[in-house]
Amino acid sequence: MATANATPLPAPDRFWDRLSIGTKRVIWAWTFLALPVVFYAVIRFYPTFQAFWLSLTNWDLLRPAQFIGLGNYQKMFADPIFWKVFQNTFLYLIIGTPVSLLISFVIAFYLDRVRVLHGFIRALYFLPFLTTAAAMGWVWRWFYQPVPIGVLNGILGWMGLPQQPFLRSVDQALISVLVPAIWAGLGFQIIIFMAGLRAIPNTFYEAARIDGLGEWAILRKITIPLLKPTTVFLVVFSSIGFLRIFDQVYNMTTNDPGGPLNSTKPLVLMIYQTAFSSYQMGYAAAQTVVLFTILLIVSLLQLYVLREKK
Repeated sequence: MATANATPLPAPDRFWDRLSIGTKRVIWAWTFLALPVVFYAVIRFYPTFQAFWLSLTNWDLLRPAQFIGLGNYQKMFADPIFWKVFQNTFLYLIIGTPVSLLISFVIAFYLDRVRVLHGFIRALYFLPFLTTAAAMGWVWRWFYQPVPIGVLNGILGWMGLPQQPFLRSVDQALISVLVPAIWAGLGFQIIIFMAGLRAIPNTFYEAARIDGLGEWAILRKITIPLLKPTTVFLVVFSSIGFLRIFDQVYNMTTNDPGGPLNSTKPLVLMIYQTAFSSYQMGYAAAQTVVLFTILLIVSLLQLYVLREKK
């Protein structure tokens, strides 16, 4: 006969209590990250894979998509307009990225030493970055007009120099579009460079001056090497921006999108026209895949070249 005062058996340990603190932290972290990860996968990854599928089809929104394999890619690579647009896209990248970074670094380097009206001057440089691309494009388009409307041609006439066609010229149109694109992005790059400059400890500069290094040597041996993480970020960020340039081109050449003889047309504008003017969605998807591949290769290549040396 069992006694009434028998000691109860201990309750089995719960699974959660047996986990270590580190494991619990990981579980809680992934619990909070689950919703953003799912949202990002649905919003970003699914459309990307869908674009790859559509690039293998012939679809015009009116009829169901028909699988045609690599037909869109064969058509695209045989199109001379595509290669002209491809060349324009890389010209925006090759010219715009180094020029914008060089100008923004020089301005940030000297602006960091300004003590009078520093905040006001910095705000003036950052203001174009806040301006809408459409408004900026139309203002610069007005600048490029012939006299008596165009400001730049008015200045050239006042100096006794001949007028320039700017956006109406096959040779000058791309540079004319690139100048406001560079100008618009300077504010952001200047702010980032200034943040990088102020993150460098002053003790490095003091030690260098004690050792007798001049300003140029300090810039070359201390400032530029320590700004490498900032520079890598801006190189990748700016490269993606110039490869995806659209707003300036579309608004400045609205009467003839892409400029005379497609001299300013980038790949993004070609995709837009193919999809929403010609309604060739499969062909536009193939162009999008090419642009995605270019962005991926350029970004990875830049990260590899500019990576930290161990």
